[in-house]
Amino acid sequence: MKHAISCCLLGIGLTAAASGTYAETTLRLGHLWPAQSAVNKDLIEAWANQVEEDAGGALDVEIYPSQTLSNASSAYESVVNGIADITVTLQGYTAGRFPLSEIVQLPGVSASAPQGACILQSLYEEGALGGEYADSHPLFFFTTGPAPLHTRDTDVQTPADLEGLRIRTPSEVSSDMLESMGADPIGMPAPDIYTSLQRGVIDGLSLPWEAMKVFQVNELVNHHLDIPYYTGALMAIMNRDAYEALSPKAREAIDANSGMDWAERAGEVFYRLDREGKAQAREQGDTIHSVEDPLNDPQWSGPLKRGTERYLERLEERGIDNARAVYEQALALRDGKCAL
Repeated sequence: MKHAISCCLLGIGLTAAASGTYAETTLRLGHLWPAQSAVNKDLIEAWANQVEEDAGGALDVEIYPSQTLSNASSAYESVVNGIADITVTLQGYTAGRFPLSEIVQLPGVSASAPQGACILQSLYEEGALGGEYADSHPLFFFTTGPAPLHTRDTDVQTPADLEGLRIRTPSEVSSDMLESMGADPIGMPAPDIYTSLQRGVIDGLSLPWEAMKVFQVNELVNHHLDIPYYTGALMAIMNRDAYEALSPKAREAIDANSGMDWAERAGEVFYRLDREGKAQAREQGDTIHSVEDPLNDPQWSGPLKRGTERYLERLEERGIDNARAVYEQALALRDGKCAL
């Protein structure tokens, strides 16, 4: 018999502790990507299959793609509150909750998804992120690749071209960057982008190449500015009580599939999908401009440095006194342990 962790958590834990026996446990994993997407198949299903295999029948992982278990904007809270047992989502969708984690999103910190995954996972393992995840059980952390700017009608080549454009933004960090460049940032989860573009709610968006293909957004835009100004931070998170209620064998399987190994695997999946998404835009005949080193580019460095300083100052105003130290730690990881 299978027991749904979220509904029967306390009973399972007490019964197991008293008897020393555990029934097979079902964990419900919700996320935002479509069921047929490579993120779901090559990362999330792969992780679930490996956990089930390592647990030897002690665990069954049910996957709920496309926000069917909870909305992307409330995915983290759904895990904390026990609606879902596990989620894979972006920190930026829970505004202001993970300010130190989102430092990895700043321009110049990460140049690729594998590098970003190494940096964010290392920051967590080194204790740099404080108590940001104290109400959950982290499994692993990773990032998208750098997120370019994509527009429907405007061919953006300079910051002046962004003036007044309504650009979708995924997080506070991205919003700071876009505002510093003159755009009007509009926050929304990735699954809402397609219809917003269709209806003219936004003029463009910030999204990694991976997601441009996954969410079919490439077909609605014509121009791309490949500028590494922002990187999305992601997490695979489990309900803390659900984890603690697992049998020793099931917990061992979860532990064996947590940490840097899966962070690196996630980074490689997103790196491959970034290349596929960009290739799709090229095949469509879209206009693609590139700014290889924006922090040293005479047109882009000013706005991006102002946006970075604005974000760090905001954290300090909130009493987060170690924000700059974590930023420097991230840069040191970029140039050392996580160097390309």
